[in-house]
Amino acid sequence: MRIRSHRPRAVLALVAAALLGVAGCDASGDGSSAPHGAVEGRPSPKPSPLWNRSPHSVAAVGDSITRGFDACTVLSDCPEVSWATGSDTGVRSLAVRLLGPEGAAERSWNYAVTGARVADLPEQMARAVAEKPELVTVMVGANDACRSSVSAMTSVARFRAAFQEAMSTLRDELPKTQVYVSSVPDLKRLWSEGRGNPLGKQIWKLGICPSMLADADSLGSRAALRRAKVQDRVEQYNKVLGDVCAKDRRCRFDGGAVFGFRFGTDQLSHWDWFHPSRDGQARLAELAYRVVTARQPMA
Repeated sequence: MRIRSHRPRAVLALVAAALLGVAGCDASGDGSSAPHGAVEGRPSPKPSPLWNRSPHSVAAVGDSITRGFDACTVLSDCPEVSWATGSDTGVRSLAVRLLGPEGAAERSWNYAVTGARVADLPEQMARAVAEKPELVTVMVGANDACRSSVSAMTSVARFRAAFQEAMSTLRDELPKTQVYVSSVPDLKRLWSEGRGNPLGKQIWKLGICPSMLADADSLGSRAALRRAKVQDRVEQYNKVLGDVCAKDRRCRFDGGAVFGFRFGTDQLSHWDWFHPSRDGQARLAELAYRVVTARQPMA
């Protein structure tokens, strides 16, 4: 009787098992083997947090609010009381709160321009980029709604395109710089609070936000409809700001905090009863600081 050898079958079985084992490890992805380039037995370094709650430099872009317009003297900028970068001890700007007085003086820059609209933002952003800040603050949109008439307001589509361009200007050069985006204030509330002051209404006639503030005492249907259209456009701008910011992992929108803040007469300039006073600037700084230093972005 001839005895048949089983050695070739055994060898084939061992080879097949080895191949299946290799394939199984590759497919499982269970992390049981050390990643390429890692030293076995040594923990991988923790990734740096996506949002730095203590940035070391701040640049501001935007409009008259960020310039402290009418907070110190009539129809004049007063950047020292700016909510974003000012040095005033009563305001305690965002930069002062984050960097301290000396740090703010050395490592904060204000490129906002009174009267600026969102179309001006890409150029301002380009100037801010040159400083290589770790945080950029944005407050823009009020002047896009504050036009000579409702029909002259910036369209929502153009507003979106310009804001996206500004963000791209930043990201092309500084992919890791963080951005704080403020909502546009509630212009209708500012009208409601300021219209009781005779001096303020005289200043309004010089051309401050005519789409909302013209015929300040009129409560007729036409005036009400005009103000409602301005208010609706502001709300649409805020939606754009939130939407665009949400697509950027290093951008935080305030969730409508500035729009929802109930400015009272103490928070309004006693020159024009429309722009923030020193106290109003301090409130804006506080709102911004909460968003920037929060563990999680605003819902």
